[in-house]
Amino acid sequence: MIDVPPIALSVRQPSAWAIIHGGKDVENRSLGSMRVGRMTPGRIAIHAATGMKRDEYDYLVWRWARDGIQVPRPDALPRGAIIGSVEVVEIVTISDSPWFGGEAGLALRDPVPCDPIPATGALGYFAWQASGDLAEPLLWMRDWGTADGGLFGDMPVHFAETPVKPFGRRKPRC
Repeated sequence: MIDVPPIALSVRQPSAWAIIHGGKDVENRSLGSMRVGRMTPGRIAIHAATGMKRDEYDYLVWRWARDGIQVPRPDALPRGAIIGSVEVVEIVTISDSPWFGGEAGLALRDPVPCDPIPATGALGYFAWQASGDLAEPLLWMRDWGTADGGLFGDMPVHFAETPVKPFGRRKPRC
């Protein structure tokens, strides 16, 4: 087992997965939430939040697929657990990263995955403790992408219409 930092940041899936496995090098936050959450540079654990919204998942799967990033199915993403660690290099308000898209962000590097460790999340940076169980997949997560009955389950996901960006004030970069 790797040495997991005692301080964590909770991030909704699939963004938590993208930080650890998909090359996501910026986690967007408001400057206010960074101040209140006492976010500073240093190595932190990444906690995959229990909550995951279908509209966010759909949009991010569609958006990242354009860059060749294939996100696991929603029922395969651990939730309610520490899933790895990452180095927060600095807080940025301007970035050339394609992952930057807000008022400010935590610039990240050197992600290290770990086996999921069930834990309860919190806002901002928080001292985590192992507890409980992983969140069970919701019905929409189990049924996601199976309109064809699972016949073509190994093919890339296609959307009939571009999903609406469910967060932020900016339009998606095209």
